[in-house]
Amino acid sequence: MAIAVFDYTAWITRYPEFGAVGEQRAALFFAEAGLYLDNTDASPVGDVTVRLLLLNMLTAHIAVGAGAQSPGGTPDGMVGRVSSATEGGVTVSFDTGLEAGTAAWFQQTSYGFAFWQATKGLRSAMYVPAPPRITDPWRSARWRR
Repeated sequence: MAIAVFDYTAWITRYPEFGAVGEQRAALFFAEAGLYLDNTDASPVGDVTVRLLLLNMLTAHIAVGAGAQSPGGTPDGMVGRVSSATEGGVTVSFDTGLEAGTAAWFQQTSYGFAFWQATKGLRSAMYVPAPPRITDPWRSARWRR
């Protein structure tokens, strides 16, 4: 196996809305994406091409959270879902009960939601049966009379 290598040109081609994000900053977002999806030989995603697609989705998700689509490229400081809003006097409250790696965290952006849906099969348990037990090895057929 191998690791997925970030390709800035391919990432910008797929996600042109991040054209203002520099290559070095995008590479840092990609490295951060490796915290959420293992990019080593031990990754649950064995196909490197599929792993690269998933890591690119995460890179876009992280870029949005870092404010890469905002003017000036700075985060807007608003994280989470809008829990309440008023118009007169403009009040907005956000539910920030999100933990990184949870469904709610991924569902903050369309990129994170796409990643969450694409990795649905990785979050199910895999049954590994125990080896058969030999309860009394001395009572095998060859020792009987």
